[in-house]
Amino acid sequence: MKKLKDLDLSIELDKKMYKKKIKMLQYEILNAQQFLFNNKIGLIIAFEGMDAAGKGGAIKRLTERVDPRGLLVTPISAPQPHEKRYHYMHRFWRKLPQHGQIAIFDRSWYGRVLVERIEGFATEEEWKRAYGEINDFEKQLTDEDYIMIKFWIHIDEDEQLKRFNERAHDPYKAWKLTDEDWRNREKFSLYSEAADEMFAKTDTENAPWCLIPGNNKLYARVQVLKEVMAHIEKEVARRGLHITNVLERQQEEIEAAEHEEVATTGEAVVAQVKKNKVKKKKSK
Repeated sequence: MKKLKDLDLSIELDKKMYKKKIKMLQYEILNAQQFLFNNKIGLIIAFEGMDAAGKGGAIKRLTERVDPRGLLVTPISAPQPHEKRYHYMHRFWRKLPQHGQIAIFDRSWYGRVLVERIEGFATEEEWKRAYGEINDFEKQLTDEDYIMIKFWIHIDEDEQLKRFNERAHDPYKAWKLTDEDWRNREKFSLYSEAADEMFAKTDTENAPWCLIPGNNKLYARVQVLKEVMAHIEKEVARRGLHITNVLERQQEEIEAAEHEEVATTGEAVVAQVKKNKVKKKKSK
């Protein structure tokens, strides 16, 4: 069973290795996007996690090189008054991607069992019932032409406080910090407990949770891209398909050409040696 306490938040990745890995993974994501488009398979990615955990930064790196025409990024906040006239899942159905598109949710339908549960916006009966509703919702999608993966990016309380203070003193990031963030910080342990229960009840084979250590932003970003690619490859293989990695194919072609050139050169050398031997015999 996945639990937040089992995450190793001390994992780090140095900047040089990060730059090398992130670029390669971004091109793999672009390649996968084109594959999904051509095969009309939709991809849905949901991001949850503690405030200031790095969800926005991970989404930015995930989408940096993809074709924006096939991408939808939807930030989720409190429902608007007109949305409250419907079942709470209604607004998420309306934001689903077409087959062949990618949709990323920055916060998601899991608000029902997180913030709505903890802040009292949903009754106990409503949020307890939501686990089954969410599992049914996700299964309907993955039984059809969608792939789904869910991320929880986690940081500890000390790291969160550090990032809050950095935001408060940075005029270009201050807009990210609200009074609500400070209030939520006081309920850090409650959100952790709710998250662990959420993983236990909604971590499924068709729509798995990936828990990402986020104290080191560079590691978290690379790991998110790795997990996305691994899940896509697993799901397309289950459908009897295979993604050809363009970069690997190009490298293989280069290596094959080099091997052929070496072999040809070797044959030419052997032929020249034989020719020289024939000339020597004739001269004698």
